[in-house]
Amino acid sequence: MRLDDPQVWTLIGVFTTMMLGGMTLMTMQFSRVIRAEIGGLRGELSGQLESLEGRLTGRIDALEHKVDSLDKEVANLATRFWRSQ
Repeated sequence: MRLDDPQVWTLIGVFTTMMLGGMTLMTMQFSRVIRAEIGGLRGELSGQLESLEGRLTGRIDALEHKVDSLDKEVANLATRFWRSQ
């Protein structure tokens, strides 16, 4: 089967169109997958940061309570010491 020039160029055009279309579809799918993975990662990190914030808040509150107790004890000791002299 012998092809003349217009038929060859038509086949080249069809092949190029199919290849570009396939690459476009693959690029779109890849973009969607990346977007979904980033969204999942964002959700995971958000949850972990909230958990970390909660733990840190709890520890700071406990530390604040300990410092307040220590301050009261030091104030009581100072009061007892200065009154005794």
